[in-house]
Amino acid sequence: MPRSYVSDGLFSPRSGFSSRRTFLKSSAALLGAASLGALGATRAWAGGARRYSIDTPAVTTRERMLSFPQTLSPGLEKNELHLVSRYGEFGYGEWSFGSGLPVMERRDLMPADYNRAESDERERLLRFVAFADVHITDKEAPNQLILFQQIDPVSFRNTSIYSPVMPYTTQVLDAAVQTVNDLHRRDAFDFAITLGDACNNSAYNETRWFIDVLDGKVITPSSGAHVGADSIDYQMPFQAAGLDSDIPWYMVLGNHDHLFIGSFPFDAEPSLGLRESYTADSVWAAGSPIRAEDFASFPPLFDYRNLRAEPLVYPGVLDGTTPNGDIIHAGNTDDPAFGGEAPRVVPDPDRRPIIRSEWVDEYFNTTSHPVGHGFNLIDRDTGNPEDAAFACYSFVPKSDIPLKVIVLDVTQSNEDGSFDIHGHGYLDARRLEWLQAELASGQADNQLMIIASHIPIGVAAIGSHLEWWAGDENTKPGYENAVDLAELVDILQGAPNLLMWIAGHRHFNVVKAFPSADASRPEQGFWQVESASLRDFPQQFRSFEVYLNSDFTVSIEALNIDVAVAEGTPAAQSRKYAIAAQQIIQNDIKLNDPNLATAGGRGTMPIPSMDPTRPQSDDPSALDPSIRYEDLSTAEVPVPYHASCNVELLKPLSASMANHLRQAYPFPN
Repeated sequence: MPRSYVSDGLFSPRSGFSSRRTFLKSSAALLGAASLGALGATRAWAGGARRYSIDTPAVTTRERMLSFPQTLSPGLEKNELHLVSRYGEFGYGEWSFGSGLPVMERRDLMPADYNRAESDERERLLRFVAFADVHITDKEAPNQLILFQQIDPVSFRNTSIYSPVMPYTTQVLDAAVQTVNDLHRRDAFDFAITLGDACNNSAYNETRWFIDVLDGKVITPSSGAHVGADSIDYQMPFQAAGLDSDIPWYMVLGNHDHLFIGSFPFDAEPSLGLRESYTADSVWAAGSPIRAEDFASFPPLFDYRNLRAEPLVYPGVLDGTTPNGDIIHAGNTDDPAFGGEAPRVVPDPDRRPIIRSEWVDEYFNTTSHPVGHGFNLIDRDTGNPEDAAFACYSFVPKSDIPLKVIVLDVTQSNEDGSFDIHGHGYLDARRLEWLQAELASGQADNQLMIIASHIPIGVAAIGSHLEWWAGDENTKPGYENAVDLAELVDILQGAPNLLMWIAGHRHFNVVKAFPSADASRPEQGFWQVESASLRDFPQQFRSFEVYLNSDFTVSIEALNIDVAVAEGTPAAQSRKYAIAAQQIIQNDIKLNDPNLATAGGRGTMPIPSMDPTRPQSDDPSALDPSIRYEDLSTAEVPVPYHASCNVELLKPLSASMANHLRQAYPFPN
């Protein structure tokens, strides 16, 4: 971030940001006045807070898909994403419904000579729903990195640090919960699970908002001075519907749940002042953690100590008094407009950061069930701090069905010594030993198994900050990754009852096969299903149905579901902004990285294989053949661009497991 780039006035606190007057004049044509009032879609209740309705009956993407123009010209540049008041000028955010997305049958794990039985008889074993990456955000917190989305070319695509959807995260979650409830009334779910990143910045208030929405509490979605609570839709208190009491819900730990903006340990380097920045009475001054010199070696090291390196800027907060969440308190620290002082904010002790054990503790402060939301299944009262922070457990959703869910924490340690972004997959020795024991007991007990994790495996580009962690030269002894990716896949394939690994983290809907390395043992293969974020486009979640087929194979039907937003609600406004952000940023949501053979390394640190189950190549076009998407461009109601994937995944079973299931499910010949 060269100083000259931010000192030309474009990003000073006095320019570059929209005023409320500008918003009202230019954006009403498309997005309206942020649904102030929204009388048609809300109703008062006895306590005075609003309730927001949804568009019922809710349906899946098998019935209909969102459709919108992929690109608009003329339009805004990527670093102009914050110019929300101009969205209407270009037509951003317009959408309609198009054709439904067919269910794609996937046989990647099946033997080459497999012929599916003509009979369609099958027994449903389990039906559940999964959210991922809700990212409940305190938009007024003084320690965000909002401005870097505008001024760092590397960050132009980074909607995690700024997006116009940020003010609406609690309302979108509430609408998603109501969508689940509506679907549940017609076909019951056995449980719900959230696949990590409930909150955005490891803050107490963000965590509480998440739990309280699911509990059906009154939500005050603002902090500090609570400005705009009587006039701005995303700031107004509302009554959350709460998840149907018949649906138990479980929680997975994500990197954003215990790391500063999901990236850095907030206590690892006290001189940075990260912990203090959460509850400060002024905006935190920061340097860019991503610098040009970081790319001198591969993979780049995004050293979090650069957060205090010159030049420093005030990264800004969102102004809750403005309908479109204008950015304020942003610009160079040496800009005369600041008068040599950091911009002041009203502090809030509820913004405090929480460590792993404190985050887990909050899931016991709930009115929904089970109390603890899975963490009640861990023996945490041993006096050992490591036990209090342990976030792995397993559960059997239905006592009469031989299937268990293994909830696995694969996020990096806060204490590993690395200065790099902590978005990698990682297992320490204890978690690896626990996983191996769970897989072994599942095999011994003739249980089918599903692993639920935040971070997926074998899908991100080698050397990226979403890949399996190889460690670096700063890794403390004892905090090395206990297993490399090839070894982990080998362990997983050694448990043939494993059906699939489900995850979030990347904000993509990607389905991938890990076929067996032994053609004579196809049951050793397993599936991986990623689910997109509720925060960013496409703002979807997934339903899963697990069936036992009459030929004693298993089918897993995984469907994407759009939040059933009702026009005039804050959740509907968020959808428009999410679509607009995608139209501007143009993120590749159909991502399929090449499985490169070589990718260099930093010093003596090798870079692990992205996917050890398939051949590697230096051909950048050698994409993963098991990642593919339906083409709806020729549909009756065309959907030229989508980010969804509806599938039926076939999984072979071992002879011993099939024989065990025959005793309980004697299908007629």
